Order: sequence, then C-alpha cells, then structure tokens
Amino acid sequence: MTTPLKNRCEILFLFDCENGNPNGDPDAGNAPRIDPLDMHGLVSDVALKRRIRNYVHLARGNTAPHAIFVEQACNLNTKIVLAHEQTEGGLDSSGKGAPKKKVDLARRWMCTQFYDVRTFGAVMATGPNAGQLRGPVQLSFARSFHPVLSLEVSVTRMAVAEDVKGAKSSADYLAWEGAQPEDKMRTMGRKSLIPYGLFVAKGFVSAHLAQQTGFSQEDLALLAEAILNMYEHDRSASKGVMTVHPEHAFLFKHVGTDTDAKQRERQAMLGCAPAHKLFDIVTSKIALKDGIEAPHSIKDYALPTIDAVRADLPNGVEAQLLSDIAAGK
Repeated sequence: MTTPLKNRCEILFLFDCENGNPNGDPDAGNAPRIDPLDMHGLVSDVALKRRIRNYVHLARGNTAPHAIFVEQACNLNTKIVLAHEQTEGGLDSSGKGAPKKKVDLARRWMCTQFYDVRTFGAVMATGPNAGQLRGPVQLSFARSFHPVLSLEVSVTRMAVAEDVKGAKSSADYLAWEGAQPEDKMRTMGRKSLIPYGLFVAKGFVSAHLAQQTGFSQEDLALLAEAILNMYEHDRSASKGVMTVHPEHAFLFKHVGTDTDAKQRERQAMLGCAPAHKLFDIVTSKIALKDGIEAPHSIKDYALPTIDAVRADLPNGVEAQLLSDIAAGK
C-alpha cells in the first residue's frame, strides 16, 4: 500500500439536474427529495457514494486494491468470509466467534482490497465479523441553492402487457390484439422531475482516519476522478441531464504555517481553518445574474473561479480544482 494521506481536506463541488429526478425519496412515492421547510432540493450522501462506487467499479475493473465492497445486489458476508479465508488462521467454522486478533487481521485485509472500505469505511461486524471502520471520507447531503419545483407528469406507453385469458399461443395473442380498439392498446404512467436545480455537495477528508485505513494521495486522485465523472456513466431517462461542473469543483488542502516541519505536519493533519469557513468562501460568491428570477441553467448564475477562491484563503490552506487532483497535479 502507498503512504496514507497526511493532509486534512475539504471538498465542495457543484452539480445540476435538468428535467430529471436527482434523487427519489422512497417514502414519497420516489418523488424528488425536498426540504419541506424551504422547498430546496436534496440529494443524499448515500446516492452520491453509490455513484462514486459505480464509477470506480467501472473504471478499475473491480479488482484489488480498487475492488468495491458494497456492490449492487450482493451479499456482503461473502467478502467478509473471504477476508477470514485469506488471512492467518483461515475461517473459523466453530461458531464461537472470531477472536479480536483475527477480526483485526480481516479488517486490515478488507482495507487493502476494497476501495470503498478504505475511503468511506464500513460496518463489517456481520457473518464471521471483520469489525467496523469509520472512513476518512464523509459526504453530507447535497442541497440546491434555490427552491426547486417538483412536478409529476403523465406519460403514455403506446402498448399494453396483457395476460390474455385462455391464450395458448402467439396466434391467440395476435387474434386478441386485432379485436381491441386502438385506445385500449395503450397505458398511462407518471414521472417525477424537477425542471432545474443547481446543487452544492460537501465532503470531508480526515488525515487521521486515513492513517487507519491506508487512504492515500492516489486514492484521493481516484475519488476526484470519480466525482467528476460519476454522472457520465449513470444516465437514465428518470435522471434527466445531471452534470458535475469541473471548473466549480474544489478541494481545500490544509498544509500548515509553522516553520518547524513536525509542527507544520501536525497542523496539516489537524487543519488550519474551520471547514464551514472554507465552504463559505465559495457559497458566498454564488448568486443569480441580474434579471434572472427562475434559473434554468448554470449559465444563469454568477460563480466563483479558482482564482477568486484562492484570493480569500486563510493562511495554511491551499485550494485546487478536483480536475487537477484527478490528473495527479
């Protein structure tokens, strides 16, 4: 494994949704998630992490050290069993429960194999037990800058899927079709969407927790790459057009200010400014352009550049674009 990350970081990126459902709420009939107090749109941290996982799975072939633990439609215990099989002592089938040393070995093995365990952490205390781990990267709910309008629109499918009573062959189905009036051969459905929403997502990277999982600068670069591209490979009619805007995707890196190298390294790990102050540098500069009341595009907003963000940084903090991080700069 490479050297764990030694700098605390914060991440802020903008993405938007045009004529789609950015994140359906199962408790509301899969309608777009909305804060009922102010009608701002929401996208859950789980939805963001799912798309990051999906991109890494696609881009790195689901092989160690970039395999994905929380795959879609999988049994997590299968991989926990594998962790015990691949570490000293093998899998204990006595049913007594693994000793702490064995659990620690399995947990460390999971970190070396699975990118999402190393990044987001995981609860692996099921099955033979590989413990649990708090990941160095944490994401919050993304939130739209302005209220969004949730619409439910009707759509028509010009066909039906009917179980024809007594039909025993395709000829019977064809005969039934020929006997039906045209207006009986279509069905109605509904879709939920928002016309437009510009969202801000915020993330946190702990250098201290990176020491525990082995999360490295290379892992951070892959995270940046995944964030920038996660919607490019997640297209569906229900999602509309979702886009992460690379020129407005920032990483704040704490580097320290002290002249003493050891003290500066300590400052870099602990941080040199509160996260919310750094986020405010960006969000305070976002506003609708003159004459715009209802935004329908990112072009309707005045947005800060990386140079404008850097101009307001406190001492000991640097700002970079996620695209530069992804490129290894």
